[in-house]
Amino acid sequence: MSLSMTRRQLMNLGVRAVAVSAAGKFVVIESNAQSTASSYAGVFTHLDTFIEQYMRDMNSPGMTLVMADRDGVQRVATYGFSDVDSKIGVRPDEFFQIGSISKSFVANCLLQLRQEGKLDLNKPVTEYLPWFRIESAFEPITVHHLLTHTSGLPGNSPLFLSDPSQKHRAAYAPGQIFHYCNMAYVALGHLLWTLDKRPLPDVLRKRIFEPLGMTQSEPSITLDIRPKTARNYCVFQNDRPYSRHGRISEAPAIVLTDGSGCVSSTPRDMGLYIQMIANHGQGPGTRLLSEESFDLFSKAHVKAEEFGPTASYGYGIAVDTLDGHRIVRHTGGMVSFASALQVDIDEGVGAFASINAMQGYRPNPVVQYSIQLMRAARGKKPLPSMPPSNSPTEIENAADYAGTYQCDDGRKLELVAESQQLSLLHEGKRIALEGLGTDTFIVGDPAFERFPLVFSRADAKDPKSSVVDAGWGNDWYTNSKYKGPAKLEFPAEWKSYLGHYRNESPWIGSFHIVVRKGKLMADGVVPLEAGDGGLFYFRDEPQSPEWIRFHDIVNGVAMRLKFSGEDMWRVMAD
Repeated sequence: MSLSMTRRQLMNLGVRAVAVSAAGKFVVIESNAQSTASSYAGVFTHLDTFIEQYMRDMNSPGMTLVMADRDGVQRVATYGFSDVDSKIGVRPDEFFQIGSISKSFVANCLLQLRQEGKLDLNKPVTEYLPWFRIESAFEPITVHHLLTHTSGLPGNSPLFLSDPSQKHRAAYAPGQIFHYCNMAYVALGHLLWTLDKRPLPDVLRKRIFEPLGMTQSEPSITLDIRPKTARNYCVFQNDRPYSRHGRISEAPAIVLTDGSGCVSSTPRDMGLYIQMIANHGQGPGTRLLSEESFDLFSKAHVKAEEFGPTASYGYGIAVDTLDGHRIVRHTGGMVSFASALQVDIDEGVGAFASINAMQGYRPNPVVQYSIQLMRAARGKKPLPSMPPSNSPTEIENAADYAGTYQCDDGRKLELVAESQQLSLLHEGKRIALEGLGTDTFIVGDPAFERFPLVFSRADAKDPKSSVVDAGWGNDWYTNSKYKGPAKLEFPAEWKSYLGHYRNESPWIGSFHIVVRKGKLMADGVVPLEAGDGGLFYFRDEPQSPEWIRFHDIVNGVAMRLKFSGEDMWRVMAD
């Protein structure tokens, strides 16, 4: 594909910039000729008002958005800045990396091969890929298991392990438990290459892009397309929790050509993709997916609570409901992009949004509100209320955590709650805490920036029971409500594992291994459970297949660790 646009394409964009805020700092660019005549035009102002609030709340540099339905692309708009320093707005023809939304493209191509009689989804994947090194005490892993993230394999492992004698371990029988697995889709990309006799980028172009007219998309992320890609950002220090309004910096370029997340696209092209899904697999000139294949694509094969309490997973896409309607949805998290796609397959409307930064969130509220506004416009119903502002320091149950906590060496933490704000009193300062997850907070002060502050309750299964202790890294503090033992022992050899380990791949980053309350933990948050053969399994999920093994003990400390097959090394500095 040529990276240049024809003069006709440029004229058809009908670009116009609108300064939304009085200060002129929030920029919206409308770029779809249909938008002024769209039946949804009456909701655009409401949506833009919310997006301005959302982007300010989330510290987003820039965003791209498309709204589409069964009839076509209804609106393309961009917001904020591609170049933050120079205050250059996001252009509608700039590429954004869509991340794991690419998995739905891979699934669509595999379903096409099934339609052609070239693929049996229930056949062991090693019959197609005999080089795939899997060690399992259970029944064979099939293509279906890889598509639904139910293989029992680690999700963060490289497909081709550096040690030729090592194999990927299945932690449990396939088909039962959802565990998000990027490696599965890397393997599925190789399966497409094997069965379709052409590399994955060519498969995506021929089977998805060309039939849908997606002329402004690329099926692989390479340095060749960097000039066409929106300038993008990552957190400035990626070895510690990130405060919502913390410092960001321009991200380095990456190369990614595998099936876990290789597509770059523009909002207009993603609108064409939404249109196909809204039409249940029907493209503008040909049907990409048969009705049977679309049913398989959008079927709730397995519960997927990682995507939300009501979510399931289909083939390369999450399946859920929104206001009683069936939706398919997925997010995409890249080193420096955050994306979300949702399509209401009952009403036939959908939206895609992407932010040119990775700060730990996805723009799901934007696409969800877009869909709700479109449905209201179609039904000539009152517009839904704008979602509330999202302040990181607004903590509904702040009073639960207030009080004094003491470490066994006499050090204390004093927390105070005022209305819905929780603060730590430290050296005469009142430091507001930011919510990071259930009972977990960021303390916005250099003295506490390395780890999150994690609280525990008297009954771990009762979220309303009393808060009894607090942990920060290796430090453990208890309050007057704590009734357990004052000290919890752990194996002496664990002391050699403590410390900071790193891999310079942007996908891996850092682990800080600590011991607290008699448990080994990653980053002071994720418990590690000892297994056979010197392995420690992650227990943020009851049966997670992700693992760590420590090795090369020098002067009493481990110099390296393996993380699900990836190499990490000790950082010899605090």
